[in-house]
Amino acid sequence: MKTHISVDTKIKVGLIGFGRMGRFYLKEMQKSGRWEVAYICDINPDCRELAKKLSPESKILENEQEMFDDESVQVVGLFALADSRKDRIEKAIKYGKHIISEKPVSDTIDKEWEVVDITEKAACFSTVNLYLRNAWYHQAIKQFIDRGEIGELAILRICHMTPGLAPGEGHEYEGPAFHDCGMHYVDIARWYAGCEYKTWHSQGVNMWSYKDPWWVQCHGTFQNGVVFDITQGFVYGQLSKDQTHNSYVDIIGTKGIARMTHDFKTAVVDLRGVTRTERIEKPFGGKNIDVLCDLFADSIETGTRNPKLPLIRDSAIASEYAWTFLHDAYTHDLPAIGELETLEQIWERRRNMKNGYGLLQKP
Repeated sequence: MKTHISVDTKIKVGLIGFGRMGRFYLKEMQKSGRWEVAYICDINPDCRELAKKLSPESKILENEQEMFDDESVQVVGLFALADSRKDRIEKAIKYGKHIISEKPVSDTIDKEWEVVDITEKAACFSTVNLYLRNAWYHQAIKQFIDRGEIGELAILRICHMTPGLAPGEGHEYEGPAFHDCGMHYVDIARWYAGCEYKTWHSQGVNMWSYKDPWWVQCHGTFQNGVVFDITQGFVYGQLSKDQTHNSYVDIIGTKGIARMTHDFKTAVVDLRGVTRTERIEKPFGGKNIDVLCDLFADSIETGTRNPKLPLIRDSAIASEYAWTFLHDAYTHDLPAIGELETLEQIWERRRNMKNGYGLLQKP
């Protein structure tokens, strides 16, 4: 397997899965100029037709085998549903391909840990899209904390509530909202704390009397004593006339604080440290797929894995704890509030929305 290439040679990649995330990757790879998207594979004929329009230079496939057989393909991107990822990761390793995967890396925890085992033994590079780690605002806050500006890290508060994907919309094997979306916040809290979770207690609500809680708050501690609370739910004013959301990070130290809010267009970071106060306002940055792809391209070009790339292990840990926190909510009083008829109204509204948080936001 070739792990080092000339910087003036584009990296040849094949994409499997051309839904929403697959199209995001194509767009960023086309913009960067560092990638040659040689193949796009999808079992859906409509997706294949769209791929032909968006990437006429790519070979469009229904069956992925040709992509794996092509020895010139260095990287495969796995953006189909979670239940397909483990087999394709194993196949990529067999054929000597580097791997970029969406999260989670499989559809069950046991399979995710099998993926960790096989990728950590393999010579090829692999990473997973834990996109918050690549966000400029989290990087800025982490650097501020690392300089000692807030003293000792003590409290992590993370909230993400939007009128996002309603039950039954697009989750499939990724589980209810607190796993599908919430595992990103479980991961970023662990990233800030720099150690593993120790204790937790979760409270959920079965909104609209749906069978699973679509709002969960979990609080607890890390092994180093840092306290956390994570709130996530796609329940925030689904039928309000003018939709809004509530998304923030609030980090408290023994001496100062760092916090962030965003409106999906602009992120604002407020830093209050012992030597300086700073307010940074910049474009939100979306999924930061451009950053992930650049870090991965750097790794392939240099032959050395960039340490900023999330590990498959990081994804498995975040997934396992997100499931653990979600299941913990089932062990406590779990109110069912509202009616399924309201959920039907939400589905109908979202089917007819041309803009708005509901269609656009799925972290």
